[in-house]
Amino acid sequence: MLPLEGITVVALEQAVAAPFATRQLADLGARVIKVERPEVGDFARSYDETVKGMSSHFVWLNRSKESLALDLKEDEAKEALHRLVAGADVFVQNLAPGGAARLGFGAEELRERHPRLIYCGVSGYGGTGPYRDKKAYDLLVQCEAGLVSITGTPETPSKVGISAADIAAGMYAYSGILAALLRRERTGEGATLDVSMLESLGEWMGFPAYFSLYGGEDPKRSGASHAAIAPYGPFECGDGEIVFLGIQNEREWARFCEEVLERPGMAEEERFASNSERVANRADLHAEIEGVFSRLTEEQAIERLEGAGIANARMRTVRQFLDHPQLEARDRWRQVGSPAGPLRALVPPATLAGTEPIMKPIPGIGEHTAEILSALGEGREAGTDRDDGLGEVRESIDAVDREIVRLLAEREGYVRRAASLKETRKDVEAPDRVEEVVRNARNLAGEHGANPDVAEEVYRAMISRFVSLEMDEHDQNKANREEGL
Repeated sequence: MLPLEGITVVALEQAVAAPFATRQLADLGARVIKVERPEVGDFARSYDETVKGMSSHFVWLNRSKESLALDLKEDEAKEALHRLVAGADVFVQNLAPGGAARLGFGAEELRERHPRLIYCGVSGYGGTGPYRDKKAYDLLVQCEAGLVSITGTPETPSKVGISAADIAAGMYAYSGILAALLRRERTGEGATLDVSMLESLGEWMGFPAYFSLYGGEDPKRSGASHAAIAPYGPFECGDGEIVFLGIQNEREWARFCEEVLERPGMAEEERFASNSERVANRADLHAEIEGVFSRLTEEQAIERLEGAGIANARMRTVRQFLDHPQLEARDRWRQVGSPAGPLRALVPPATLAGTEPIMKPIPGIGEHTAEILSALGEGREAGTDRDDGLGEVRESIDAVDREIVRLLAEREGYVRRAASLKETRKDVEAPDRVEEVVRNARNLAGEHGANPDVAEEVYRAMISRFVSLEMDEHDQNKANREEGL
């Protein structure tokens, strides 16, 4: 069983950030329903046509999802989406600033209607502040976060080669949703998450931020080398191949000089005696290293580095990465279906041992619309006048669940405190308190039209379980003390 089986996610999403978050939820077994515009779909579908006529971005981000095509300009479609959200655990959106709220799917409205819902909004700059209404794309946020200013050569700044701001926001949306689901299990409460690309990328800017804040100047652009560590970067070998290496401490530096450069005295030269000195004299340092590497082939250089225990890497192209022997050895490739036929795909980086990851097909636009709407009682067209009445039922269930979880959490806390202070089972069971909790459960069930007898049975079983668990622990601790453990 996968961790998120039974969890339903409704995603009003497009491009990269939100789809990356929800695809990872799908990887863990969640049912993800992706809401798209009819005929057009997620605009990332049209970024390119390199994957058998499909977009490489869309293929990467949307496996294992269901596609629901709705024109949310129409009231009937909005009503269908509201019914879908009523049965969902998580709602994710990354529309243009204010777009979801204008459609009636803002955080405040949905959380009021569905208190157990986890609402995650992903935007460029967050839902408050002077930039809240500003449009944002990955490159622009890289600029605003200072990433472009420290990337590239001393002569020319550059963007990062992948969508770093989008990916960062997707990762924090994903982890935030997981945290909210865990908290809901414990408290019964939903959550509102406001994830911004700027703040997500800002977290990844920790090193340059502290370097600048307390060092008095921004890190300088250093191409493929590290701005604050040397040697750390690319060096050309005599056969024209590039080898990257990184030195992390003075012990490694001494070994590097002795075993790789075969110049042990170089480690003690004043201009290279510490990392700060090596950074200050980077040009001289690189000239010394390149003088040695120019007499070595790539294989010879890597052999020396491996022998000395110095971290290193070949500069592979993307195509070479796809054929990386480590990926093949670890069985990281699978096939996924798509409208254009089977495609290769890497399995998620974090997989549970012994559990095959979910790798379902990439959907076509609206591929699951009829099935989803039929399950909602909508037939093939979104927007009939039928009302199954489930919204009110679900809201009533939400209210009962919240109170149940609150009372059980209160009871668990009481039992834990009692178990730490009392010495007998009779004290821990506290009959008067048990009866008080059960009376509350019966009253609550009656108020919501549920069967009080069933509620009492459930509560007594749960309380008995808590007491049993606590007494097992309590008795073991007492036995340990008596045995002097």
